[in-house]
Formats: sequence, C-alpha cells, structure tokens
Amino acid sequence: MATQLKDDESQFLQDSFQQQLSRWNRRRLSPAFPDDWSADRFNEDQRMLRLEHGFIEELRADVREEAAQAPTDVEGFIAWFEGLKATGPGQHDRLFPWLAEEAQMDHLRWFLSQEAAGEAGFDDLVALTQVKLPDQAKMELARNYWDEMGRGNIKGMHGPMLGQLVDLLDLDTRIDHTVWESLALANAMTAMATQRCYAWHSVGALGVIELTAPDRSAHTAKALRRLGLSNSQRRYFDLHAVLDIKHSADWNEEAIKPLVAEDPRRATAMAEGALIRLRCGARCFGRYRAHFGLE
Repeated sequence: MATQLKDDESQFLQDSFQQQLSRWNRRRLSPAFPDDWSADRFNEDQRMLRLEHGFIEELRADVREEAAQAPTDVEGFIAWFEGLKATGPGQHDRLFPWLAEEAQMDHLRWFLSQEAAGEAGFDDLVALTQVKLPDQAKMELARNYWDEMGRGNIKGMHGPMLGQLVDLLDLDTRIDHTVWESLALANAMTAMATQRCYAWHSVGALGVIELTAPDRSAHTAKALRRLGLSNSQRRYFDLHAVLDIKHSADWNEEAIKPLVAEDPRRATAMAEGALIRLRCGARCFGRYRAHFGLE
C-alpha cells in the first residue's frame, strides 16, 4: 500500500492553499457576464488550473500503488470496488457511532458545518462528469441527476434539503471557518469533475460516495433524531441512508461495468478516483475526531 501523504510536507494540504482554491472554485463556477472577464482573471485562472492539477497529481501519487492492484476485468473490478465499502480508507470510522449515540448539539452543529462547507454539490458534479460520456453511462448519470433534482419537484431537490438544515441549525459554512481537510475533499471532487483528463476518476469518486454514504448518513440521521429534529428536518440524511443503496447498485451496473468493458484502463483511473475520495474523507474524519478529543 502506498505511503500516505505527510500533510505538513505538502504545499497543497494546508489551510492557505485550500481556502484559496475554494474561493477560486466558487468564483469560476458561478454564473457571470462577459464584462466580468479580464486579462488578470484569465491569468489567475491559468495559474490556479496549474496548481489544481498539481494538487490532484499529488493525491494520485498517494493512491497510485494501491489503485494499480485493482483488477481491470469487469467482474474483478466490481468486486474490488464494492469491497471498498468494508475495507476502504475511512470506512466504519468510530466518529459516526459516537455522533449517533453521544454527541451533543454543539458537537453536531460543528460537524455539520464542516460537512456542509465541504459539500461540492453532488448534482453539479454528476452534471459536469457526464459530458461526452458513452451513452449507457451517460444515461445512468442522467437518472442519478434527476433523482438529485427531486424528479422535477423543487421540494424534493437534495441540495436545498441540506441548505434548509444549514439555515435551521444556523451552521457556519464560511470558508475561513472550515478545516482544510473538508475544503480539500470538495476541491478534489470539483477538480476531477471539471478537468476532463480526470473524467474516469470522477466516475469512480462519485460512485464510491454512493457506495459508502448510506452508513454515515444513517448514523447522522440517528443523531439528529436523538437530539429532537423532526422527520422533515432530518430528511436529507434519512433519504441518503436509503436511496444511495439503490444509486450505488445502479451506478456500478449501468456506468462502471460498461465503461470498464469498453476500455479496461478506465478501471485503474476509477480506482484512483475512488481512493482519492476515500482518503480525503478519512482525513476529514481524523480531523473531526481530534477536534472532539476522540483520539
């Protein structure tokens, strides 16, 4: 297994860089007008794209050896990929049973603030990733996106559900109040979805979210229930504790399998993307536990 990055030796795994990258992502992905453009902005975008690429390449270097061990035949790869739910980085972290059983409201508010601030927007990531994908995979990502959009019902949109919880609990999602580990997770997901050389990585990273999110969502929903939040107020986490199980099965069958069958090289890229996402998550969980004194 590859040696994990030593955060204090990285120019990227630091507060200053991750805050800078987060602010840039927020600006560049926001709708704008032609008059907002300038030569200085163009130069800044070029500089940040180089840094973003360096950031992802450093994360790739950390997982490359482990990802290379993943099979590249369809059935072998799916078995390896689904095995990440049990053995992948950060899985079954003791943080989540603690949140479910013992955390108080101030603990949960801090945790949810970090999680919400580090949420890159699954719907947008899927939309960005599906561009020019082969038809079968593209159709599966479209179905997934439609679920994220509440199947056309604005009250069922997943993103606003989380936003309502942010408002209800008055969560602090300001970039400069968010730990770099959470920002790095969102920034890594954004980079893989927007840079087309990482499109297959993004398919793997998004797929492993669907695979591993239900257990964490169920623990979080249990914590919210224990602390008195209503069914409607817990809806975002209750929904993902159940719906993502089906999403994962469909993603693996309809997106990953045909993509790997068409080109086995994609398996290695998807493995790297999945491991990058899980390593970023594991860093978050370790930082959260340290904040709560659970080490």
